[in-house]
Amino acid sequence: MFFGCTAALISLPLLAVLGSPVLWGVLPFLIIVLWGLWVAIHRSYADGKLLEELTLRGDQVQLTRYNPRGPKQEWAAHSQWVKVLLHKEDGPVENYITLRGGGREVEIGAFLSADERLELYHDLNRTIRA
Repeated sequence: MFFGCTAALISLPLLAVLGSPVLWGVLPFLIIVLWGLWVAIHRSYADGKLLEELTLRGDQVQLTRYNPRGPKQEWAAHSQWVKVLLHKEDGPVENYITLRGGGREVEIGAFLSADERLELYHDLNRTIRA
């Protein structure tokens, strides 16, 4: 629906040049624009399929990240050694959260908003320490 309406609105100015040779000069650019829009919409939907799953089982913390274009990534550590770190301004995004343990440091929730990451940080601290 959105793509069809957009295509119709972009094509509307072509009615003025319908039947003239100018149409054939403009038409390839219209097709390129519509193709680019189609690709951008599909990529946006694919990026929305990013999923992070945090599992707390007894003394084990496991983070599994399902990437939209790539392999799944897994990290696990003993809950006693896991530390939740909040990087207020020195991370790639505001309120950047990492989990440190098992000899590695991994990011979590980078796709969330800054307020949601702050809330996640407090929830993770409370849950892992409990």
